[in-house]
Amino acid sequence: MALLKSCKLFPAVSSFSPCMTLLPSRASSWWSHVEMGPPDPILGVTEAFKRDTNPKKMNLGVGAYRDDSGKPFVLSSVRKAEAAMAAKKLDKEYLPIAGLAEFNKASAALALGETSEVLKSGRNITVQSISGTGSLRVGANFLQRFYKYSQDVYLPKPSWGNHTPIFRDAGLALKAYRYYDPSTCGFDFAGALDDISKIPEQSIILFHACAHNPTGVDPRPEQWKEIAAVVKKRNLFPFFDMAYQGFASGDIDRDAWAVRYFIEQGINIVLAQSYAKNMGLYGERVGAFSVVCNDADEAKRVESQLKILIRPMYSNPPLTGARIAASLMTNPELRAEWLQEVKGMANRIISMREQLVSNLKKEGSIHNWQHITDQIGMFCFTGLKPDQVERLTKEFSIYLTKDGRISVAGVCSSNVAYLAHAIHQVTK
Repeated sequence: MALLKSCKLFPAVSSFSPCMTLLPSRASSWWSHVEMGPPDPILGVTEAFKRDTNPKKMNLGVGAYRDDSGKPFVLSSVRKAEAAMAAKKLDKEYLPIAGLAEFNKASAALALGETSEVLKSGRNITVQSISGTGSLRVGANFLQRFYKYSQDVYLPKPSWGNHTPIFRDAGLALKAYRYYDPSTCGFDFAGALDDISKIPEQSIILFHACAHNPTGVDPRPEQWKEIAAVVKKRNLFPFFDMAYQGFASGDIDRDAWAVRYFIEQGINIVLAQSYAKNMGLYGERVGAFSVVCNDADEAKRVESQLKILIRPMYSNPPLTGARIAASLMTNPELRAEWLQEVKGMANRIISMREQLVSNLKKEGSIHNWQHITDQIGMFCFTGLKPDQVERLTKEFSIYLTKDGRISVAGVCSSNVAYLAHAIHQVTK
């Protein structure tokens, strides 16, 4: 104690003072070795957009639906479900580890179809998760722990930017197969089929069920059939990511066609679902992860292990969003209204694609822009080069990612002509 007191009285002690061994230096840090990470490319676009003072500025980077006024959109069916929940004065107790049972059952039926043999035989297990990202991560961790045949995951090239860190951080090895053809701004069917036919047997392969992100390029049904035949022949294990059911074409059954076809062919799959886009429940973080098993007994065992994985991750999922989603899927009146609204959102995006191409023609563009209307869903690979993207931003205050991807949801009736003019100026 006397030594410590003397140190307080005489702070300018020599570097050899015994006080220095007792008191840590304030300049030292546990984290001095941590490097600054790179900014998120999409969030960076949004930040630059916010700083821009041009009244004509456009943000085509954000992956969220906007109405024709460019404003965030909350579905009327969602508002009604929320009002009904508030009137019931429901509690806020924890959900079970696997989530809201009513939501899980409805999610499986939405994805697989009400009359699916899988549902009738009880050979699937569906757990609620934290939107699409959480569903993918639960699935990735499950495969890392229990898929004993391979730890390689083949992603389409390109794929959603978050797919790579999700699977990599779960301990799986990332590979790729050809998917997008820059020369046509379309699907590289021959390349994809060739690559998939050479993937080592029993490897994991990821497919976007519909509205491929970021390209907006989907295989046609007859192409899906050939892909499924190769997957079956090679005994590959499909992981489907379905973030846009209903939001792509406006038809929930059409958008789930590939998932259902694979199962009909006797191919057991795993599936990640998200309700961010098709119900506008972005911040509620509503998703589901499903495993199609050989029989009901296997499904029960898989469910037990999924719960063991989820418990130390986040213990149990959020409550409110799952209640809303379950209401929209199970209440006949709300379901009818929701399906009409999701079709309306899809149709608005399809209309913006058509109007963009029409306005490019009016501008006098001689380029073939058919890929804009051939692609589907929220995102479009325009085919614009990085230098053209840079000009769009600098000269016209139009913000998008360097690969030329735009969120068509950010285009509306009041700015589609301006966008077409700008694109023509940088491509003519």
